[in-house]
Amino acid sequence: MVTKLTIEYDGSGFAGWARQPGERTVQEQLERALRMVLGETGTDGEPLGLTVAGRTDRGVHAWGQVASYAHEAVDPLRLNGLLEDDVAVLAAEPAPADFDARRDARSRTYCYRVLARRARGAFERGRAFWWPGELDLKALSRCAAELSGSHDFTAFTPTETEHSRFRCEVLSAEWLTKGDVLEFWIEADMFLRHMNRALVGTMLEVGAGRRALEDFTALLDGSTRPQAGRTAPAHGLALARVSY
Repeated sequence: MVTKLTIEYDGSGFAGWARQPGERTVQEQLERALRMVLGETGTDGEPLGLTVAGRTDRGVHAWGQVASYAHEAVDPLRLNGLLEDDVAVLAAEPAPADFDARRDARSRTYCYRVLARRARGAFERGRAFWWPGELDLKALSRCAAELSGSHDFTAFTPTETEHSRFRCEVLSAEWLTKGDVLEFWIEADMFLRHMNRALVGTMLEVGAGRRALEDFTALLDGSTRPQAGRTAPAHGLALARVSY
């Protein structure tokens, strides 16, 4: 018996998804609520716990995170009554007995939001990275167009990493404009730690005229981290959806 959860959360008050000693995490909050309803043990005989599609870092949000656990489905309203206001279960659905939220995911889609205007925002605070300088939107779009396909993203993840595979297959990537907010949408089979934020930080350098498009493209062949741009702040990023 396995259940698939769809979850959203405001990452501002969390130290990320994964459990960490002495830290408030999304996984800890959700597992605590589930155990209050279902008990300490899953139907597989193991301690009741969640397997997640994508582990988000401190401060990163989620609009459509997916997790699975070995037990019956619980009404989201019941679970949400046990959770604090910055995390909510959107759906709890019975899944095939062998369903695994991480292993079975075909792709993940992320969105990074940039408030591109001279005045800071009151309502986008904590939801979008404020960029008061000029940006060439065509240059940003050209950067995104270079990302489709298989590339080595070593330059866009920390040098000290647990990753052993650095090549990701990008299914789509584009910049969209919604008023003063620019949104970078990217879907891929997998993502490296900090990859999206490092990509955005580097593309913004191209958009600001501080880096040539050719320099950005060259980074996709497995360059080192110091050659790429800064890592954009976490609060602009959200895990939008997971596809199966």
